Amino acid sequence: MAIEYGPMEEIIPKKMIRLSKSCLGNAEKQAVMGVLDREYLGMGSEVQLFEQALSIFFGRPAVCVINGTAALHLALQACEIGSGDEVLVPSLTYISSFQAISATGAKPVACDVDPETCLLDIRDAAQRITARTKAIMPVHYTGGVGDLDALYEFARGYKLRVIEDAAHAFGTVYKGKRIGGFGDVACFSFDGIKNITSAEGGCIVTDDKKVLQRVSDLRLLGVEKDTEKRYTGQRSWEFDVTEQGWRYHMSNIMAAIGIEQLKRLPQMTVVRQRLACLYDELLCDHPRIRLLPRDYNLVVPHIYVVRILHIADRNNLQARLLMQGIQSGIHYLPNHCLSLYRDSAALPLPITESIYPELLSLPLHPDLDENDVEMVCKNLKYLI
Repeated sequence: MAIEYGPMEEIIPKKMIRLSKSCLGNAEKQAVMGVLDREYLGMGSEVQLFEQALSIFFGRPAVCVINGTAALHLALQACEIGSGDEVLVPSLTYISSFQAISATGAKPVACDVDPETCLLDIRDAAQRITARTKAIMPVHYTGGVGDLDALYEFARGYKLRVIEDAAHAFGTVYKGKRIGGFGDVACFSFDGIKNITSAEGGCIVTDDKKVLQRVSDLRLLGVEKDTEKRYTGQRSWEFDVTEQGWRYHMSNIMAAIGIEQLKRLPQMTVVRQRLACLYDELLCDHPRIRLLPRDYNLVVPHIYVVRILHIADRNNLQARLLMQGIQSGIHYLPNHCLSLYRDSAALPLPITESIYPELLSLPLHPDLDENDVEMVCKNLKYLI
């Protein structure tokens, strides 16, 4: 496809193909209006109903919180991760993974990723184990999960808690089981552009009753056993607090949106998977585009990421795509490059550092159609 670059006024796009967006319908809007009409906006019956629906979805208990970062933070704290401890985590993740760890007083130990999957490389993680290592946080990047059996075997060998950062993987299936439906602890995000949204929000899923109870209390400033009262529109007036808690509970407004979004998940899953498969089909034959290996019969992708080999100026490519009405993104700047988490004494991360400049995220959300994906692919292949 020959794309002519004329004067600026001639290339202003008529339609912007957005990188990501919230995809809401009338059901969500009506659910919010129902909460507003009842005039109980805090944590109450809608949160309980959303938790019940999620627990059925996962096949085990779920506790809702204000966002995905809070889910990770509380999961770590509830697993007794704290000052002086270390948590293994891939550097190629959003800052929230690292911030959740450091918020407990623990140290996030940046690990390298597998060059093909961009997921945590447990062989690299093994080199970073110390006597202070207490947990490992795999990040399910783009919805992929890799070899979870090997990861859990690794964790058992070193007696580590596993807190899965599953923010990208809501709906993904591994060996017949939903992510979050098995394993140690899984944390999800329901922010505006995730596979389902509650505007903001997140949840922790586990069979560990102690972790569930601690999370339930900690999200309400550590007030013990206040959850049940909140579900009925009440609250504790006389109570005890034995550890630092946080104001991390979900609101009824958020839960009302989440309930309706969960109902729409099957439909939105089909769209996300179909569009990702189309991207793979249209881009697989280009010599400079490297696809991430994902089975979209099992993976529900939150984002669609490719590697552009030998790219000289990614910013320029993004600017030229934008001139054609196509937004793109970069997921993510490695955390070990940030001032707060830079560690000159740590082992290098050569794979992460070589892959990062090549990553490019392309538009993916349920309001796209096949024509949008075809337009993105034609422009991308021409421009590189």
